[in-house]
Amino acid sequence: MPSRRLLLSFAHPDDESFGMGPTIARYVAEGVEVYLICATNGDVGTVAPELLNGYSSVAELRLAELECAANILGFKQVFKLGYKDSGMMHSETSQDPACLWQQPRAAVARRVVEVIRQVRPQVVVTFNRYGGYGHPDHIAIQRATVDAFHQAGDPNVVTDGLPPYRPQKLYYTSFPTLILRLLLPIVRLRGDDPRRLGKNKDIDAVAILENVEPAHAQVDVSAYLELADRASACHASQLGGGLPRLPLPIRKRIAGHQRFTRVYPAPAYNKVDERDLFAGVDLD
Repeated sequence: MPSRRLLLSFAHPDDESFGMGPTIARYVAEGVEVYLICATNGDVGTVAPELLNGYSSVAELRLAELECAANILGFKQVFKLGYKDSGMMHSETSQDPACLWQQPRAAVARRVVEVIRQVRPQVVVTFNRYGGYGHPDHIAIQRATVDAFHQAGDPNVVTDGLPPYRPQKLYYTSFPTLILRLLLPIVRLRGDDPRRLGKNKDIDAVAILENVEPAHAQVDVSAYLELADRASACHASQLGGGLPRLPLPIRKRIAGHQRFTRVYPAPAYNKVDERDLFAGVDLD
């Protein structure tokens, strides 16, 4: 029987667990081959000094955490592109010539093309155009992945020993808008600025909500929240997800589904019309 293959293209160690963790767990449990591109080594992430014991660098720690999460989620293979983390937009680190944000878009896209041609996924998932929460690395890999999705099937784009292959579907991830809308009044009641959240005050929750794109697929992941929690816990240096978790029965009600924006094939209407990312896929 032909295999179903899903490729995720993200920026940092932890993006896979904190975002799509439950969806990944579901598809792996259903026998789908799930692959991950992790574009950077996460070396700009803020890390408590005591967590570095036994590690030579932040990057080594972050990649070890990724390996832990990958083993729990069950990826078929993880492709590490090895770029330096850019940090947040307009930061000093985002000006580093070696960071992902400063790389030529075409060069990054070519590397994604190579992965697509090697894996031959029917479905590809990446961030939305805002990069989820405006992180330059998220935006950079999103742009490169969209380019690569279309280039991978073009015989004029030559990669060593890899024939052209075009995936059938492209999706963006989506933030849970209900949770965001519930969060904003609570943040304001606490006297915090919703445009300056997070440890470094560089997360704009209002902009996240403003940039959420229409959802076309809604996947039931309610049975996989606990497994995704275990994967998230691997990323202890990033607080294992960072936010206090509601009791599981409540989470299953308000976060038991994950939504995705279908980019290709383009939807006729902006409404949820799929319950499976592989709906309509030809496995021939």
